[in-house]
Amino acid sequence: MCLINHVKNKNMQKTVTIPFMLMGILFNVCLIASNLLETKVIQVGGITATAGLMVFPISYIINDCIAEVWGYKKARLIIWSGFAMNFLVVAFAQLAIMLPGAPFWEGEEGFNFVFGMAPRIVFASLCAFLVGSFINAYVMSKMKIASNGKNFSARAVISTLLGESADSLIFFPIAFAGIIPANELLIMIGTQAFLKSAYEVLILPVTIRVVKYIKKIENTDVYDTNISYNILKVKDI
Repeated sequence: MCLINHVKNKNMQKTVTIPFMLMGILFNVCLIASNLLETKVIQVGGITATAGLMVFPISYIINDCIAEVWGYKKARLIIWSGFAMNFLVVAFAQLAIMLPGAPFWEGEEGFNFVFGMAPRIVFASLCAFLVGSFINAYVMSKMKIASNGKNFSARAVISTLLGESADSLIFFPIAFAGIIPANELLIMIGTQAFLKSAYEVLILPVTIRVVKYIKKIENTDVYDTNISYNILKVKDI
C-alpha cells in the first residue's frame, strides 16, 4: 500500500511536477480572467455583483489545494507568479491602449473600456490580491500543523473566509473611497466576502476530491515545519 509521504527532503520539495504546473497555470488564468470580467456588472436574484465573482474564488480554492498538498512555500511561489502575470497583462494592455487605432476600426471605445482600468483600481486589486492570498495560504498552513492534517473542510473554509475578507477590506476602500458612500462600501465588502466564501462551501466536495486525488498521484503531503513565512523568500521553494 502506498503511504502518503510527509515530505522532509529539501530536494524533493524543490521538484516541480506536472500536476503542480497545471494548478499554477489554472491559478493564473483565473486571476487574469477575473480582472477582465470585473468590467461587467451582473444582477442575479436581486444581488448585484461583477462577472469576475464567478471566477475569482476559484483562485482561492486552488491556493487551498496547493498549500494543502505542496505546502506554503509552493503556494508563495504561485501567488507571486499570479501577481507578476497580472501586472504584465495590465502593462501590455496600457501599451496597446496608447497605440493609435486604425481609422476604420470601430472597437476602440469597447477595447478601452475592458482593458483601460484606472490606475487606482489596478493598484487596489494587486494589493488586495497579495494580502488576501498570503493570509489564505498562511492560515491554511498553520491550521494544518495545529490540527495534524485533520479537518480539511474547516481549514479550507476558514482560510478562504479570512483571505477573501481581507481582499475585500483592502480593495473597496482603496478603489472607491470618496466615490461610493461609506455605508455602501461596507455593504459591498460584506456581500463580496460572503458570496466568495459561500462559493468555497458549495464547491468544497469537489475541492476535497481534487486534494485527495493529487495527494495520491503525487504521493506527498507537506507539513510546513521549521520554514520561513517571509513572503519575499520566493526562491525558497
